[in-house]
Amino acid sequence: QVQLVESGGGLVQPGGSLRLTCAASGRTFSTYVMAWFRQAPGKEREFVAVINGAGDVANYAGSVRGRFTISRDNAKNTVPLQMNSLKPEDTAVYYCAAGLGAMSVSGTAYQYWGQGTQVTVSS
Repeated sequence: QVQLVESGGGLVQPGGSLRLTCAASGRTFSTYVMAWFRQAPGKEREFVAVINGAGDVANYAGSVRGRFTISRDNAKNTVPLQMNSLKPEDTAVYYCAAGLGAMSVSGTAYQYWGQGTQVTVSS
């Protein structure tokens, strides 16, 4: 069982930066693939980034590649998402997810989800 709590969301101007953090409970954190997804109003949930258990392999959605960076600290059970050069289209609720399978861009591959944190990019 894993419990996930996201933090760090807020209001930021276009071009600005935010750092989201996902804090996980449990003693087997390093066995989980961790991912970030987002859902904008009126849109389906979409994949943002994923990282493997060791933290040495990551993958990104094309829309955020080069602007967002996912990482993990297995000693602290955290998964930060550094978001730079933010755009209005990045506005969404951002969710952290954990799964025991292979790295995936599909939300159905993840067994555990956080409650989400709102990110609003607006001037």
